[in-house]
Amino acid sequence: MRENLTSVSSADMAFTDCVHPTDLSADKKGIKRKNWRHRIRFLLKTNSSHSILHLMKNRSYRPSVDDVNQWAQSLDKLLGHKYGKAAFHIFLKSEFCEENIEFWTACEDFQTLTAHKDMVSKANSIYEEFIKSEASKEINLDFFTKNAIVQCLHAPTSTSFAEAQKKVYSLMENNSYPRFINSDLYKELCAAAKGEGKHIKS
Repeated sequence: MRENLTSVSSADMAFTDCVHPTDLSADKKGIKRKNWRHRIRFLLKTNSSHSILHLMKNRSYRPSVDDVNQWAQSLDKLLGHKYGKAAFHIFLKSEFCEENIEFWTACEDFQTLTAHKDMVSKANSIYEEFIKSEASKEINLDFFTKNAIVQCLHAPTSTSFAEAQKKVYSLMENNSYPRFINSDLYKELCAAAKGEGKHIKS
């Protein structure tokens, strides 16, 4: 993980997806580094059949080196792979901005709905959790995009969150994704894919 966050200007802060002024101290960065290491080690040690650990230890199901290399080709390829998406989620949690991928995923789920009742329920749930001011996982959206969502909550369509989802995707693609690909976490996952589990220390 790159540690040059202190060079981000106040003007640029509005366009970053994860960085908050209170996160820029050396202590915070140390905590974040420890945080992702703890999370990845946990996943690589758990016995859950759905965990990355099980995947990495079982050669039949482990992401291949090619799989992991493809994650570095584009955010789309990363999110399109079950375990790549899981690893990216862990990384975003370590940067305290997992709300971005969770919102993106909620939008993907929303687009699969067809019943009006289900769409209204899901749309309002997404709004309450990610869109409204002071929401528990409020994402970084401009007023006009938020307002457009509010206007269609009573009669949502499959594209109601399309613009917001596009903006959040762009934020992840331009900020979090490059940091993930250059992070020690990704390097350790590459090593695990090659069967070099010894590089992920307990």
